[in-house]
Amino acid sequence: MSHPAANYEEIRAEIGRRFPTLSRQLQAIARFALERPHDVALDTVAEAAGKCEVQPSAMVRFAQTLGYGGYSEMQRIFREQLVQRSSSYRERIATMRRAEPNLSRPKAVLHDFVSDSIAHLTHLEEHVTAERLDDAVAIISRARCTHVLAQRRAFPVACYLSYALGQLELPVSLLDGVGGMLREQVHAIRDEDALIAVSFRNYTPEVLELTADAHRRGVPVVVITDSAVSPLARSATVAFDLGDDSDRPFRSLVEPICLAQALVVSVGHHLTGTTRAKAKRPARRGK
Repeated sequence: MSHPAANYEEIRAEIGRRFPTLSRQLQAIARFALERPHDVALDTVAEAAGKCEVQPSAMVRFAQTLGYGGYSEMQRIFREQLVQRSSSYRERIATMRRAEPNLSRPKAVLHDFVSDSIAHLTHLEEHVTAERLDDAVAIISRARCTHVLAQRRAFPVACYLSYALGQLELPVSLLDGVGGMLREQVHAIRDEDALIAVSFRNYTPEVLELTADAHRRGVPVVVITDSAVSPLARSATVAFDLGDDSDRPFRSLVEPICLAQALVVSVGHHLTGTTRAKAKRPARRGK
């Protein structure tokens, strides 16, 4: 990169691109920067280093690796992103929690999940770009068949995508590995098909391996994961990184399900628009 990233989207992409080549210490800082951008924007270099459990000099070295003259120059990008954001739902959530201190245990659990879901959906809208959505919709719309791959806690997202794309009367295959045939199912995918792969930390090794195999064979891959430095993102044609929720005992599925619904409905709009455009074309007259 001849010049350092000029905005937040560029720096996220650059961190993801460089991540495999970074030292273990710099990889830890990269994860911190992507997962806690508010801290990078607002903390001093010493405070951020303390949270990342590294020396301040390592934070400076990370910024210089990305092409910046120092940490403060990189920090400016994160601060600009923070200023551009809409008013924070997290502040509203904190207020709600202070206002309801005596909720019963089940009600408190529901309240906690609802509050976190509001924050997740706000994050989703702010960080998913129109370009990525358009690219993913185009890949799914032109595919001969769309195959959906996920395991463990990400599997409900794959089930929904398989069901909903089928309701659009699109050829779709849920790669569920019944009978131990997952590897064979993935190897049957052709380059005119598309693969949607979903995985979050701790990533399912088989999903990573088989997605990488499909990508190497030229299959367009749409990835839904939790970080720009996710190993699954390396195999993506288009990647949606939704943020790392690994500090929570249960990962909320609200964000990936909402994204999945948006993709399905957008594909439906795209296909309807294409059909109408074809119908409006004048028929050719015979000679």
